[in-house]
Amino acid sequence: MLLRLLRIIWVVTRYRLDTLLPLQRLPWWLRLAFLFSPLRVVPVGRRTGGERLRLALESLGPVFVKFGQLLSTRRDLLPEEIADELRRLQDQVPPFPGEEARALVESELRMPLDVAFAHFEPEPLASASIAQVHAARLHSGEDVVVKIIRPAIDRVMRQDMALMYRVAGLLTLLPEARRLRPVEVVRDYEATLFDELDLRKEAANTSQLKRNFNGSPLLYVPAIHWSLTRKRVMVQERIHGIPVADIAALKAQGTDLKRLAERGVEIFFTQVFRDNFFHADMHPGNIFVAREQPQDPQYIAIDCGIVGSLTREDQDYLARNLLAFFHQDYYQVAALHIESGWVGEETRANEFAAAIRTVCEPILEKPLKDISFGQVLLGLFQTARRFNMEVQPQLVLLQKTLLNIEGLGRQLYPDLDLWSTAKPYLERWMQERAGAVGLWESLKRQAPELSRQLPELPSVAHQALSRLEQEHRQRRRQALALSGIQRHLRAGRRGGRRLRLGLLLAALALAWQPLTEWAANQPWPVLAAGLIGLVLLAWQ
Repeated sequence: MLLRLLRIIWVVTRYRLDTLLPLQRLPWWLRLAFLFSPLRVVPVGRRTGGERLRLALESLGPVFVKFGQLLSTRRDLLPEEIADELRRLQDQVPPFPGEEARALVESELRMPLDVAFAHFEPEPLASASIAQVHAARLHSGEDVVVKIIRPAIDRVMRQDMALMYRVAGLLTLLPEARRLRPVEVVRDYEATLFDELDLRKEAANTSQLKRNFNGSPLLYVPAIHWSLTRKRVMVQERIHGIPVADIAALKAQGTDLKRLAERGVEIFFTQVFRDNFFHADMHPGNIFVAREQPQDPQYIAIDCGIVGSLTREDQDYLARNLLAFFHQDYYQVAALHIESGWVGEETRANEFAAAIRTVCEPILEKPLKDISFGQVLLGLFQTARRFNMEVQPQLVLLQKTLLNIEGLGRQLYPDLDLWSTAKPYLERWMQERAGAVGLWESLKRQAPELSRQLPELPSVAHQALSRLEQEHRQRRRQALALSGIQRHLRAGRRGGRRLRLGLLLAALALAWQPLTEWAANQPWPVLAAGLIGLVLLAWQ
């Protein structure tokens, strides 16, 4: 732990990451500490702050690289220059030896490698921060890839996560950094990172996505070989597509790039609104294009370790928000945010709408093909944050995926008009959801539950009526008991008055002689006051 900490301090010093802190907003004692810090003798160089941060994360290894990639999706929290630089982080790290990979596979599968595979390639096809991939062939002759979690990566991750928590705790002392909620960001990262250590989860996500697009011309998902899949090893069908970022190869085979770009948009909205299960890590390294039928291109998706989903309410509100944007109805956007609970109920819709209009109107005045759908969504989230909008994790994943899809689409076909491509789909989905078709589908979904509950309705109705009758009798008993208590209290008050009057009369009788002598010598106002006092005492 100590050596790792020293290594981190050295990297922070080498890349002068202290210059990324807003010194003018720090407490005076921290400003003084940085002013006389030995770090200041190290030259900053000509690199930008974002570039130095990216290089530092690459130097610190796989866990920090992955953290930088995740942090790059939180554009609502970071300056634009740093977020753009972090997006350039490459998920390529030195591979671990092939012999070690063979031993890990045999240990996980609990069988010799030659029993599981007819051939296993010791040199990896690709090496990433968490795992690496090897080519193999089954005894049936099918080509597969074997994904293997890096050895001892969990121990390294736990050490690095402990350090990250300590750094995040220190950052909370800074007013400017506190707004970024560093501890929460690290906690989200930890959950995502450790989920990726269980390849069974990725395999299950892959199977679900394949089932959703089974037989679809839009997207192909390679099959999982469950008999050879374990927590740290996953075996999957090998694909031989063209990397989507290889535009030259796509053009060489005559791929219809316009159709390919539009199909990417359709796949995204199909996953989000039809299936409510979307691949949330759709960067170019995870997407390929099938070599067959270049005029009717089909995507191939791999690496489904991170997926997202929305509640039915979020689906509805998101679709209505986007349609309101299409019609530039900012008041409707504001009202939907308040209604959905994304911003506080105390928010005034007209003020929120004015803020949204200020941000979005300059963007929407451009030609449609020049408008970034993802940037509009990002502008909306940034505006909503000023009105105390809590960051919605599912929407952050959605925003990240949309930005990836849009960037990919414009790379394939620069004139892609994502708005006109998405609008008909959203309008059709809303009509199906709210119209007769949506009602019928809802009834079909609920039919099994309704049919199960139908025979129980008489019993349920009888129990409800019995409870109502019991509650009615209990209320009557309570009312009678309350009435009795009130009568008792009234009788007690009357008895108390009689007792006081009797005591007063007895006292007057005993003291009559002295009182008459005293009264004879008093003026009439004193006698009147005494008489009134006796009457009041008797009344009480």
